[in-house]
Amino acid sequence: MTRRKRPEDLRSFRWFGAKDLRSFGHRSRLYQMGYDQQEIAAKPVIAIVNTWSDINPCHAHLRARADEVKRGVWQAGGFPVELPAMSLAETYVKPTTMLYRNFLAMEVEELIRSHPIDGVVLLAGCDKTTPATIMGAIQVDLPTIFVPAGPMLRGNYRGQMLGSGSDVWKYWAEKEAGQITELEWNEMERGIARSFGTCMTMGTASTMTALADTLGLCLPGASAIPAADAGHSRMAALSGARIVEMVFEDLKPSDLLTTKAFENALTVHMAMAGSTNAMIHLIAMARRCGVKLTLDDFDRVSEKVPVLCNIRPTGAFLMEDFYYAGGLVALWKQLASLLHKEERNVIGTIGGALELAEVHLPDVIRSLDNPVAARGGTAILKGNLAPDGCAMKPAAADPALLKHCGPALVFDDYDAMMRAVNDEELDVTADTVLILRNAGPVGGPGMPEWGMLPIPKKLLKQGVRDMVRISDARMSGTSYGACILHVAPEAYIGGPLAAVRNGDLISLDVANRSLTLEVDAREIERRLAEWRPPERDYSRGYLKMYAEHIQQAPEGCDFTFLQSPHKLPEPEIH
Repeated sequence: MTRRKRPEDLRSFRWFGAKDLRSFGHRSRLYQMGYDQQEIAAKPVIAIVNTWSDINPCHAHLRARADEVKRGVWQAGGFPVELPAMSLAETYVKPTTMLYRNFLAMEVEELIRSHPIDGVVLLAGCDKTTPATIMGAIQVDLPTIFVPAGPMLRGNYRGQMLGSGSDVWKYWAEKEAGQITELEWNEMERGIARSFGTCMTMGTASTMTALADTLGLCLPGASAIPAADAGHSRMAALSGARIVEMVFEDLKPSDLLTTKAFENALTVHMAMAGSTNAMIHLIAMARRCGVKLTLDDFDRVSEKVPVLCNIRPTGAFLMEDFYYAGGLVALWKQLASLLHKEERNVIGTIGGALELAEVHLPDVIRSLDNPVAARGGTAILKGNLAPDGCAMKPAAADPALLKHCGPALVFDDYDAMMRAVNDEELDVTADTVLILRNAGPVGGPGMPEWGMLPIPKKLLKQGVRDMVRISDARMSGTSYGACILHVAPEAYIGGPLAAVRNGDLISLDVANRSLTLEVDAREIERRLAEWRPPERDYSRGYLKMYAEHIQQAPEGCDFTFLQSPHKLPEPEIH
């Protein structure tokens, strides 16, 4: 057991407690802001890293939550300071927030390291902000607690539940097929997002906050609380109070983020049929902790963990229902035999948290003997088209497409693809395999969520609602269908996807985890030798740094110079 810290052991004491000229300057500036020395004396300084902004609907309430965290910090005897960080609004940041995940991680790391901080509260939740803020906090390794933004309320359309993302794609297809009117579409537009908070399907946001919770960084079960629920405000205040004690206990991310903790996260990810994006983010987070997580680990766990969460896009319900069903701790209860229950969290252990858990709606959170699907939510495929691997969510695809062979129809850029799929004379059938390339980490740039390629309008009118689609891009966690993603190496850097030509046969066999381009190896090699990627302007600034240092999806899309457990030394204070 680590000795409880004394006030003079606090990191902030180096800034405020010394009797020298530099500390005089620090204290006098406190007075300048209206604080008295007694307000900070012997108190931990708690950074509230807030990713709120006026243009992030997922985080619209985090301005208020920051004040609630402060309330808890003050009550527990700490001194809160709010530090704004990049917001990364998934809806509005183009070409993709993934381009800036590492930027935010760097910002959080440097914000914490460079300020007189003893403990950290991370306020985030929108897709990339959860892994980014945690990745930054890992590198400094001060006591840290994560306050998830929480899912928004259920959408509503004429008495039907609407799920963000998932039902957008579904009803857009019906609109394009002529099955619903423009008036009906506009009515859905006004009913699908009814409150602040993240997507209320099991998209990337809900997946990553649940995984942060499982890794032990939240008050247990915090990730399931709807953003608009009063319990969310209480959770924020309790988190503020808890971080003060964590500082004195010196309970840090390195104490929580063990190999077994990441194995728990993999188990929960499969049981939720979580977003395919989690593969990239968990690998990046793990490797910053010195845990060598690989795509093969995902596939290994997928084989033994069934899907238990009946939540869209794989199931029928939404995150609000998940909360009413008992939330994440209830899911842990169902998975108890598969979890390392001794793993710690910010207040105890997973085993302790699930002791009083109950499942209130058994159709929302299923049992191991009554799963939504017998195998986990994701599959890792390999073959001559993806030698380093690619990802798929079989439970969200038409089962008839899990073994398929069809001719390729290839697109080198997104705009060309969109023009083609809207052309009702397009030479395409339901057996065609649509391919989009040059949309990976470098080629995108940033690996945009373009991987759920739209079904051609011609096929929509024939009643087709799913087909095999392949790309080196990602797709939204709210998406569904027979979409094969994260093909690595990506086409832009000369991966085999660059060799595919229209009409080439592509074979998919999910049961055997294979994806094959049915072309002779020598011919593939010849085509790749002739390949020239499209031009990209990476001439300066962050984009230039990104293109030169970004890793491929199986390595977590981190920067080569950041993916290390090494901690930089404390800053000099002079």
